[in-house]
Amino acid sequence: MPPGLAQALGPVLVQIAEMTAKIKQYDRQIQQVGQTDYPETQALLKVHGVCHITALTYVLTLGGKERFRQSRDVGCYLGLRPRRSQSGDRDPQLGITKAGNVYLRSLLIECANHILRPHGRDSSLRQWGLHLASRGGKQATNKAVVAVARKLAVLLHRIWTTQQPYMPFYPTAA
Repeated sequence: MPPGLAQALGPVLVQIAEMTAKIKQYDRQIQQVGQTDYPETQALLKVHGVCHITALTYVLTLGGKERFRQSRDVGCYLGLRPRRSQSGDRDPQLGITKAGNVYLRSLLIECANHILRPHGRDSSLRQWGLHLASRGGKQATNKAVVAVARKLAVLLHRIWTTQQPYMPFYPTAA
């Protein structure tokens, strides 16, 4: 780096290094809180793409696992279901309702993007999402990401309530 540029950017680089150290410290604290105060988050972390922040936010936002009668209700609660506007024979496809917690919904969308990325780990959820994205259309990839996020929310609730280990490929009935 040229000396003039190093002199000008030196304080900025020091600030970036300090902020990076602070972020790592906060990440460790979040991980520790999840392990000590909320041990039920450890089962959610087995799903590839779900990190400590997402698992802790999920548990804290939903409050209690018994709050929902069915795991399928969680997707609706978080606003990850399509809006409806039926009239007569018309049933247009609309966007999601965006009800519920915005932060948790965005974290689940991030996790879904992580699952569907090119180098994501293979699972039945990933295969299902890639199948939806391959259907084509103008917004097929975005719709697939939201659909995977909704299914992920339901899956996380099911894992949380049953405390059974996550299986990337669940066995099918013969």
